[in-house]
Amino acid sequence: MSRAEKKKFYTTFFELKVPEGYSSNFRNRVSMDELKLNGLKSHDCHTLIQQLLPIAIRGMLPKKVRYAINKLCLFFNALCNKVLDVNTLDGIQEELVTTLCLLEMYFLPSFFDVMVHLTVHLIHEVKLCGPVWFRWMYPFERYMKLLKSYVRKGNNVEGCIAECYIAEEALEYCAEYLKDVSAVGVPRNMNNLSFDDHGIGAGNVKLVDLKLLNQAHQYVLENTNEVEEYKEEHMEILKATNPIKSKQQVWLQDEHNRTFADWLRKRVSSMLNDLFFYGYI
Repeated sequence: MSRAEKKKFYTTFFELKVPEGYSSNFRNRVSMDELKLNGLKSHDCHTLIQQLLPIAIRGMLPKKVRYAINKLCLFFNALCNKVLDVNTLDGIQEELVTTLCLLEMYFLPSFFDVMVHLTVHLIHEVKLCGPVWFRWMYPFERYMKLLKSYVRKGNNVEGCIAECYIAEEALEYCAEYLKDVSAVGVPRNMNNLSFDDHGIGAGNVKLVDLKLLNQAHQYVLENTNEVEEYKEEHMEILKATNPIKSKQQVWLQDEHNRTFADWLRKRVSSMLNDLFFYGYI
């Protein structure tokens, strides 16, 4: 990346706003002077490669390089879903092999250490052990942070943890018999604040151009389960009408993204007209 692209890349994270509890505040992790990320936790890296990295690299890098990185991010996103279809695992594995081949075309050999190679075995691990989120360590890491906060003296670590844990359990037990007392250690939810004592404040109105509106519309359609069968139908139509071009997966996906919304609107309108014609509505 050029310095201008790096500055744009890190500015995306510096200005990023996410829901409470989604990840760390990336504004505190970005150094705009040195143009790098500092102090990322394991869950921040998890969030970064699954959802945030494809957004940050939009409009940067050559299209083929960006496509390969996005495919790797989509692999981890599919792998970490709470529900996995066993019948799709082999297809995900084949896509990963293709993705690694694409990465080998654009990245230096030093990039491919043992951690990159381990991704090949993740699907096999899922087949043996089930979904990833049953086995990851984020809850235990958070709880270890809580236990570390109990320590007051470095020479009596276990005693501090045991004493504070017992004291918190006693307070929690007593709090159940007191009125209007919140549980110990449960953070206040900033999304359920009452505005009885103060106003909400003025809102900001922003105009969205047609391109961004279509992208948002496409994102909603791609993530709606009820539209899944229509997506498959549209893909089959594209393959039938463009048998040569549809062999290129990149062209097929781009054409699907470009025409799916209009095609779905006409398809639903045609179905409604048929129902109206036969008197069902």
